[in-house]
Amino acid sequence: MLARTLLVSAPGKVILHGEHAVVHGMAALAVAVNLRTFLKMAPRNDGKVSVELPNIGTRLCWETTKLQPLLVAFPADQAESHPPSPEQIEKLKEFASLTNTAAATQSLATLAFLYLYLSIASKCGFMPSVDILVWSELPTGAGLGSSAAYSVCLAGALLSGCGVIDYPLEEGQSVGRWPAEDLALINSWAFRGEQVIHGNPSGVDNAVGTSGGALRFQAGKICSLKRVPMLRILLTNTQVPRSTKVLVAGVKEKIMKFPAVMEPVLMSVDAISHQCETVLEAMAEHPSLDHYPVLEELMDINQHHLNVMGVGHSALDKVCQVTASHGLHSKLTGAGGGGCAITLLRPDTAPSVVEATIQDLSNCGFECWETDIGAPGICAHSLQSLKAEVLKALGGM
Repeated sequence: MLARTLLVSAPGKVILHGEHAVVHGMAALAVAVNLRTFLKMAPRNDGKVSVELPNIGTRLCWETTKLQPLLVAFPADQAESHPPSPEQIEKLKEFASLTNTAAATQSLATLAFLYLYLSIASKCGFMPSVDILVWSELPTGAGLGSSAAYSVCLAGALLSGCGVIDYPLEEGQSVGRWPAEDLALINSWAFRGEQVIHGNPSGVDNAVGTSGGALRFQAGKICSLKRVPMLRILLTNTQVPRSTKVLVAGVKEKIMKFPAVMEPVLMSVDAISHQCETVLEAMAEHPSLDHYPVLEELMDINQHHLNVMGVGHSALDKVCQVTASHGLHSKLTGAGGGGCAITLLRPDTAPSVVEATIQDLSNCGFECWETDIGAPGICAHSLQSLKAEVLKALGGM
């Protein structure tokens, strides 16, 4: 049984290069962004399990004896490689009284929790009585991997709390990381959580949340970059809603209509992804300011390509104009058509420039954070390693 409180976190993700081109077989680079989801799991002794998700205004609580009958749908010998079945999802919906009219975000978060809790409980032979609180720095629905960070945190905490893997935080340590074999298991279960939420995810978001750093995704294959530097960025959410499905369909239509025009654009984006990967690996080996002009130019070129594909937006153009007025370089990240943009910050960018840029972006009605990319994946934390804001959100411990 769980005897101590566990604290874990996982990062979100941004696409550095390759969005939309990746749908057509080209390479994309995804990087961990150091806006994190935090999970606290504490033991309780009353035979109940509770989950609190303050970001989406949800609190759930069940008696483990009421959950017990559901285990028949989650056999202990079911491998983590086995996707969630429609029958399992229907049983969970019925148990949690989730209807098609229920709020989608809350319903999907509930289903993902129940699926992972029951699957992992069936493996270890007992149902832990725990309090779980999940709080995130990531906005939901912004294409920043918030659902994957949630699934990664749940998988890491439940696997550790149930004794399937060891909790990696030693006495006196501030931060602990799981070994590669355990991370692979966490990633497998987190992918199942993503399947519950998204149906047919690529696996990129949970892979980034688990391993951190950066990875290349091409033709269904995910490859982690061995060494990447941490880079400072501004992340700007234009708060303009968009439909990824509609945007992807629009790019496909343009490629079919103008293949001789669009195929070279896709090839160029692919070359940008590979060139950026080479630069990042060189920066990790020999850090130098000389690499930044190359990264900035690649961002500018790719932003133009994305506008050619038809996935730009006037709000994204405004982000690029505002940041350019301060000597900075930006591009959209993700599906486009609104959503988020990233702005590269050189190490020698003056704090006054960063502050002025954030102020100008905020004045446009955008939400803006200064953060890092290339951040570590899922981590276990001591209390002392957490910022005051996180401690407060987690209930002061």
